Amino acid sequence: MASLTDIIFLLLIFFMLTSSTIQINFDLPESDSRTVAPTTVAVTLKADGELQFNGSKTQKESINGQIRAAYEQMEPDVKKDATVTIISEIGVPWKEVYDVMGMANANRMRAIIATQPRK
Repeated sequence: MASLTDIIFLLLIFFMLTSSTIQINFDLPESDSRTVAPTTVAVTLKADGELQFNGSKTQKESINGQIRAAYEQMEPDVKKDATVTIISEIGVPWKEVYDVMGMANANRMRAIIATQPRK
């Protein structure tokens, strides 16, 4: 029983550390959803055209390769639940979000869109 507690504690620390590495400093679309989903990879789309992959600036042409590389580096048990979180600022054209969703799908990963609660 103690080993199970240790594993849960380590997972808790892991999720706390990884969730604090992504900082969102702009308005997100609003939603009624209260689901909190795990993030494997984060792609940030800003209204001014800036793109970020896991917090680092990147070009649109290289995002697909970065998603593929991240997927290939994952452990087999993590790959089955691999998720691309799309952090899209209000005002980003829907086609940009759709393109990233397609890249996630092409690399056998799920795609979710980050939102904030309705006010």
